[in-house]
Amino acid sequence: MKTMTKMIASAFTAVAIFIGTNVKAQTTPANALRFGVGLEAGIPTGNAHDISKFELGGTARLQYGVSNDLALTLTSGYYNFFGKTYTSSFSNNTSTTTVTVKGRSLGVVPVKAGIKAFVGDGFYFAGEVGAGFEVHEPVAGSEKNTKLILAPGIGYATKSWDIGVRYENFSGQSNNYGLVGLRLAYGFGL
Repeated sequence: MKTMTKMIASAFTAVAIFIGTNVKAQTTPANALRFGVGLEAGIPTGNAHDISKFELGGTARLQYGVSNDLALTLTSGYYNFFGKTYTSSFSNNTSTTTVTVKGRSLGVVPVKAGIKAFVGDGFYFAGEVGAGFEVHEPVAGSEKNTKLILAPGIGYATKSWDIGVRYENFSGQSNNYGLVGLRLAYGFGL
């Protein structure tokens, strides 16, 4: 958990430096396309918290300005929920045996459509909906599933940089989980 806290603090510091060098507020120009590449980090919630302590991934986002303050987005990439390590000890009258097992990681490919509404000075509210395709079975012998994704978020964008925080929920097939995520992205006009 200390590593995660340090990574988030480092990301916020880097964003503050980048934002400080480019204070011009971001709106999304009407009829303009932007492309961004982002690094994702998150803390798993729900059932995913049982198998993972940390999520890391990367995404690409295409953004189209509907008006100067409203944009449509299309996002895809890869999330990896790193498996936890479990240690158990078993004792009998003569000895103790300790077993350590590394849990299986869960990979998800998200495909999401969304909207970003800029409310002033670069701040925005966002919402995304889509599908998450599990890359492999979360538990050996189970099935890969496709999950419904719902993801509300908030963020701040400059001409080149975008930082956002969101809650992302994956639901379906009686196994629901999620993540609280941070996305730091670099973007440019097309």
